[in-house]
Amino acid sequence: MMKHQDDTRAAYDGVVELYASMFANQLETQPFSRNMIGTFAELVRGTGNLRAVDVGCGPGHLTAMLHDLGLDAFGLDLSPGMVDHARRAYPALRFDEARMEALPVEDGALGGVLAHYSMIHTPPGDLPALLAEQVRVLAPGGLLLVSFFATDGSEPVRFDHKVTPAYSWPADRFVELLAGAGLVPFARLLHDPASERGFLDAHLLARLP
Repeated sequence: MMKHQDDTRAAYDGVVELYASMFANQLETQPFSRNMIGTFAELVRGTGNLRAVDVGCGPGHLTAMLHDLGLDAFGLDLSPGMVDHARRAYPALRFDEARMEALPVEDGALGGVLAHYSMIHTPPGDLPALLAEQVRVLAPGGLLLVSFFATDGSEPVRFDHKVTPAYSWPADRFVELLAGAGLVPFARLLHDPASERGFLDAHLLARLP
């Protein structure tokens, strides 16, 4: 299970500096993503549990954003190269190497989980296990914000991502997965990024009862 992650880790290790240079300031031109993350942080603060994890944190820029928004945020990533870059870029914050299906976090510990395009490389059959792990680490009332590429079709679509193969999802199908994991989806945002891939960008907010 999750053997694809070995390929994903190697692929991202090979593009650390390029990826960081391309995406570290990306949200400056993405108001929808930026404001959804801001809403997520505000809602997490409202739970009183400020601990939050940025899963698939890459070069660490969103972990730093969550920290600036008042959360006790830390980042986890499959790629040791990305973790090393994040530690150098943001030495005051915590970053660790971890697989998303085995997060080094105690049960029910977190007020929030951010998964910003970090599950897009996961084959559809493996995705429920990742969501179950995110539910495991959330405290009651905790929030998950997941972002991904959306398709208008009825099934996930595999496509050639610039780093390693990825999947786009029908938003309604992803909502069903969240509900199946025990979460209550309560907000969604779909928008057109004018991407040459032709996919929508999707952001879903869900709460653990």
